[in-house]
Amino acid sequence: MVQRVKGTQDFLSLTLFNFLISSIRKHLSLYNFTEISTPILEPTELFKRSLGLETDIITKEMYQVKTDHSDGDESICLRPEITASVVRAFIDNSIDITPWKVFSWGPVFRHERPQKGRFRQFNQITLEAIGSASVSQDVQLIKMLDRFFSESLSLDSYALLINYLGCAQDRSEYKSTLKTFLNPVADQLCGQCQVRKEKNILRVFDCKNESCQKIYEQAPQLIQSLCTTCSEEWQTVQDQLEALSVSYSYKPTLVRGLDYYDKTVFEFVSLDLGAQNAFCGGGRYSQLAQKLGARHDQPSVGAAIGVERILMLLESRKEKLILEQQPVLHMVLPLAQAQHDLALLVADELQAQHLCVDLCFEGDSVKSMMRKADKLGARWVLIIGSDEQQAGQVTVKNMTTGSEEKVAQKDLVSYLRK
Repeated sequence: MVQRVKGTQDFLSLTLFNFLISSIRKHLSLYNFTEISTPILEPTELFKRSLGLETDIITKEMYQVKTDHSDGDESICLRPEITASVVRAFIDNSIDITPWKVFSWGPVFRHERPQKGRFRQFNQITLEAIGSASVSQDVQLIKMLDRFFSESLSLDSYALLINYLGCAQDRSEYKSTLKTFLNPVADQLCGQCQVRKEKNILRVFDCKNESCQKIYEQAPQLIQSLCTTCSEEWQTVQDQLEALSVSYSYKPTLVRGLDYYDKTVFEFVSLDLGAQNAFCGGGRYSQLAQKLGARHDQPSVGAAIGVERILMLLESRKEKLILEQQPVLHMVLPLAQAQHDLALLVADELQAQHLCVDLCFEGDSVKSMMRKADKLGARWVLIIGSDEQQAGQVTVKNMTTGSEEKVAQKDLVSYLRK
């Protein structure tokens, strides 16, 4: 037996998935976001430029695509995230109206160790406001997400964590301060943190090792290295969030996992998810467009929602949601091969009138076919035997009440609509 690839999953029902996508479409339309779609296949160089060569995604997690027909100089990968793809699309298509407020959704791929809430193929919803320098845009994005989670999805057991990373000069000064703090305790850090300390020091805060985290609790905070402008912007973010009644917690070690972030960063987390507790994260990025070849900088802010993790939270709250109801199922049961032609005609007529219809052609006993119809959730069973065929009728059984009635074929649609 061939099994699915480790770290992937089969969706045998898309009811919750489709509810989530439909809900985000409806919600973002209120904020003038436009839905777009970008390719799953992208140039590897796109992510090397955007994410940073020392991020885990580039060093350990990227799926590169190689074929016998590939150009020798062509390097393609399965996208590990979508933000860089959206910015690439912004540049490629010469978008000149900013802020360009767009969202996209679909699969992304990372070679990680699978565990609860972590897959090698998973889905993200990404939203970006490209070409807006105001931190008020950050606040609106955060409020928009908070309202979506609490009102559209009826989530209540989550928290919003926020940090402020400052500008490039702030981070440069802070990295020196942090290195000075870590040097005396370097031998107490895990091996990965020792490497990150030398190559990409802010990434040490991403470590899950408890002993490392205890050390980082005593580390100097980045907001202590903010310039005057960034200090004022950080205060503005806090004041506006409070004015909009958005509850949040300041987390000084929150840096997110990608190199392009600066200034505001945030995560929505839930203890109901276990170790992988973040189901949405994002922040501001100011130099990504130039890294990808744009002539001018495009200060931007965005976020990504982990679809699978949201679905885990929604699964136990389905009764609070207004999910799309499946249409009433009408099951047509021809009792013999001789009634198959008529059964097809009856089903086709009902479907032309927008009724949901399935047929059972297996030729089992009436009892077994009725059992199958019941398992499929049929509300009505339409039985066509030789007697019904000769009389131009159909025996209609109500599977809820058990009542049966013979109905003329010409009256069948009006009868079922009643």
